[in-house]
Amino acid sequence: MKQQPYHEGKGELNQILIDYHNLRTGRKHRFLDEESFILIIDHFDEKENHQEAIIAAEIGLEQYPYSAELMFRKADLLISTKKYLEALDLLDTAAIYDGMNISFYILKTDALLALDRQPEAVELLQTALEYFEGDEKVDLLFDLADVYDDYEEFDKVFDCLTKVLEVEPNNEEALYKICFWTDFTGRYDESIILHQKIINESPYNEIAWFNLGTAFQGLKLYEKAIDAYQYAVVIEEKFDYAYRNMGDAYLRLKKYKEAIEVLEKVLELSRPEDVIYEALGHCYHKMRNTAQARFNYKKAVHLNNEDARLHYKVANTYMLDGQWQKAVKHLEDALRLNRHSKEFNLAMGECKMQLNLFKEAITYFGSVVLHRPTNVSGWAALIRCMLKANMLEQANERCIVALHQTNRKPLILFLYTATLFAQNKTKEALIQLENAMEIDHKFLKILIEMHPHILQNNQVLDIIARYKSKKRNSKRK
Repeated sequence: MKQQPYHEGKGELNQILIDYHNLRTGRKHRFLDEESFILIIDHFDEKENHQEAIIAAEIGLEQYPYSAELMFRKADLLISTKKYLEALDLLDTAAIYDGMNISFYILKTDALLALDRQPEAVELLQTALEYFEGDEKVDLLFDLADVYDDYEEFDKVFDCLTKVLEVEPNNEEALYKICFWTDFTGRYDESIILHQKIINESPYNEIAWFNLGTAFQGLKLYEKAIDAYQYAVVIEEKFDYAYRNMGDAYLRLKKYKEAIEVLEKVLELSRPEDVIYEALGHCYHKMRNTAQARFNYKKAVHLNNEDARLHYKVANTYMLDGQWQKAVKHLEDALRLNRHSKEFNLAMGECKMQLNLFKEAITYFGSVVLHRPTNVSGWAALIRCMLKANMLEQANERCIVALHQTNRKPLILFLYTATLFAQNKTKEALIQLENAMEIDHKFLKILIEMHPHILQNNQVLDIIARYKSKKRNSKRK
């Protein structure tokens, strides 16, 4: 056998594999050193031919029985093939020859976790952290964080990532991960201190500025969050997530014009998303620009046609403009996706009532009452519709049932009063008016809107004056 050691160069792997095949079949071959066996093992492993890779490792160990690196390679393969106990035995042997190799700790951790021996895995990694520094310590901390994540010890995940950033303040993986875990664990104050320290050392780290912003946002310190995001986008002008979060912060502050500006920047920098168009629609909605609100909600619907809320929001803009028939079309889509939604049924009932389609309106309002018998808004809508349709007896009956179901809520009492006035049952109406005013007179305006002529009734005026006077006296006290 020709003794000619060599290592892999470009195009030489095929020759190594030929020599390895010749070795296995007893033919003449060139000398294969330890590194060559590692290359052969990696070749089979990359092709997911684990069995061949294990055989290569075993043959290599026959040639180099004290090679810890070959033992680590074989142990890795044993773990991949779920032979965990065998892998642990081999790793303990490898540690005799190279116990300070980080592969020993990482692979043994994997095997212990696979056997659900989490406390041993944690203890092993914590021991290893005392021996390693720099990149290797960072790798171990990431592994330990993953262990804690798997076993739902989430605060310890945060602690591990904090330690990574103490070693490498600009480690991007840790910066991205700690942003999530800060929000998940609610440890915003600690995150602020950590990222302010990183920024003091690396003022042009845009991810640290972003994370600082998200921590402030988690504490509802929206102005400070916006300041941090603005630093992030000055450093990296295409930082779309910073613009996205800035838009949310402006929304929370009800600064809709500024929110629109940064949300439009998000659309410039990233692919269109329904949530961005929905947020833009919300801003315009709040600014009473229903046309622009509708335009953006429709864009959102185009991107996510199966979101019932988006169809409802489009319909709502038509309702605000009094375009009831157009609203109906979009509410039909919303109800197709969620037919028992209280909001959707109430909105459809309102549209039908405005179109004087009272029978259909009652069906939708009735659906709310059927599925939510204690819901005041459902009963109120149903009774109002019946009054508008001049279905006085039915409205009266529903009022009595609604008072029982809603524990005599004042809104229902005022509607009952309106029903009695509509039936010219003035004496009974005055009694119910007193009852309603005693509980909460803020709904009086609803009664007056429905029956403005009752203000010509002196008894009504006396009741109103008495309870308003009682309220003023109670405030003085």
